[in-house]
Amino acid sequence: MKNIRNFCIIAHIDHGKSTLADRLLDFTGSVTDREKQDQLLDNMDLERERGITIKSHAIQMEYTYKGEEFILNLIDTPGHVDFSYEVSRSIAACEGALLIVDAAQSIQAQTISNLYLALENDLEIIPVLNKVDLPSANPEEVTDDIVDLLGCDAEEVIHASGKTGFGVDNILAAIIERVPAPKGDPNEPLQALIFDSVYNTFRGIETYFRVFNGEIKKGQKIKFVATDKEYFADEVGTLKLNQVPKQSVKAGDVGYLITGIKTAKEVKVGDTITDFAKPTTNIVEGFEDVKPMVFAGIYPVDTEDYEDLRASMEKLQLNDASLVFSPESSAALGFGFRCGFLGMLHLEIIQERLEREFDMTVITTVPNVSYLAYTNKEPDTSFIVNNPSDLPDPSTINRVEEPFIKATIITKSDFVGNVMSLCIEKRGIITNQTYLTTQRVELTFEMPLAEIVFDFYDRLKTVSKGYASFDYSPIGMKVSKLVRLDILLNAQSVDALSALIHADNAQQIGKKMCEKLKELIPRQQFDIPVQAAIGAKIISRETIKALRKDVTAKCYGGDISRKRKLLEKQKKGKKRMRQVGNVEIPQQAFMAVLKLND
Repeated sequence: MKNIRNFCIIAHIDHGKSTLADRLLDFTGSVTDREKQDQLLDNMDLERERGITIKSHAIQMEYTYKGEEFILNLIDTPGHVDFSYEVSRSIAACEGALLIVDAAQSIQAQTISNLYLALENDLEIIPVLNKVDLPSANPEEVTDDIVDLLGCDAEEVIHASGKTGFGVDNILAAIIERVPAPKGDPNEPLQALIFDSVYNTFRGIETYFRVFNGEIKKGQKIKFVATDKEYFADEVGTLKLNQVPKQSVKAGDVGYLITGIKTAKEVKVGDTITDFAKPTTNIVEGFEDVKPMVFAGIYPVDTEDYEDLRASMEKLQLNDASLVFSPESSAALGFGFRCGFLGMLHLEIIQERLEREFDMTVITTVPNVSYLAYTNKEPDTSFIVNNPSDLPDPSTINRVEEPFIKATIITKSDFVGNVMSLCIEKRGIITNQTYLTTQRVELTFEMPLAEIVFDFYDRLKTVSKGYASFDYSPIGMKVSKLVRLDILLNAQSVDALSALIHADNAQQIGKKMCEKLKELIPRQQFDIPVQAAIGAKIISRETIKALRKDVTAKCYGGDISRKRKLLEKQKKGKKRMRQVGNVEIPQQAFMAVLKLND
């Protein structure tokens, strides 16, 4: 056990985690020349296309250092704020972390939040300064920033380059010397933590675990503590680039387990695996249930695909434990699911993965957040409002509370004004402003979560020319003046387009939504009024004009009354059509509501 090291890589998005992981694999000879490719651990097409890590990936390397054989278990983690849950799980399975900072971009918001996560779990932090070979790199200044943040010595910061492989030997030496070996007793009853799982069509669910005490043997009867179900370990082994079956996986090591489980609900990430005959008494602590930030409805395009969609979502939930969903129905879209996501990027990724991996084409409704409403009858009892249609009649409401977040934005001092005006427009209140260096400022805001759900991140990048980094954490609920904005098409309310909006912005947003829908909804044979309403009060209206056949073409001259007669006849027909006509809403109309500022 003293020769095992478990470590993860944490950093802000785009600071070179996956590339450095590639170099570590090359240097330790864990991959052959045939298997080599860039971002080797990012095995999803989506991850490669976007250049981001979505899943944390575990891999085992063997390395000889000063004549001794060492086993290094590496977990590469995502950097985007929407996938911070993946990072927390990886950290729970490790004793050390490589904190990577880009020498050109310095410390950013996620660097700090991921570092705090690691420190809470008492991990040994090894600071690495990456991309020192770039012409724009500024190693001395960034090293000073790291020393200020961590309180370490400048000599402890390892200079490296993921592109050229410079400094990789120093990183491996630091991992072996600085990261503590796992503690645990191989003779105790089995105690292992599940930190990830994937669905394999042929073999059922593959569970990834870290053993804290005891050992898990092939063929052993084991029990999952949270679900209280028992299984036989059909296959156990370690995770190289491909799975390597072993007879047993001992304390301190990371491995995979196949038990032939077919039902997704039976495996919970954060659960403890123990021996059936001699169960352990201490359960692995440290996993809280994920708290979704953004909610949206996901509906199959064809109602008959509802059950297939449920099966796909369950399989996807195995691979992404931060996805939460429950069934719901909508008058406009039929049966579907109400899903909770950690952010807008997470929502986009889930939608893409459903289409690619499971061949499910889905409609996504306008994302929103959860509110608490209090009525006049019971002002002390709240109920959760997930959907705008759940909000009761305005006259009966005592107050509505909405979730607030603490947002940390790190940007260049040139863009402070732009960033502040964006946050104030989004109802943010500035609570702190700190100059990290003469060039870089950390701004702290309290903002409603609903305001950052849609386009905040994109607009932040625009106003700061790409130089702002953003991180947030929830701080609880606050009373707010919210109204329900309904969209009426042809005098019929469309529940999927309703939104809960702050009263001050309702007029402006209603007008923009009507204009946007007028562009997107195709013209019909009859006039369609598009109206935005709060309760019974219409606050904005646009009309989609009818397509008209020229019925007067056959009248060439003669009295005007002949033309009038034909036009009146047409008008009656259009009126009748409008009473029975249904308006088809295209999918992009649902999504366009999010991009009102484009």
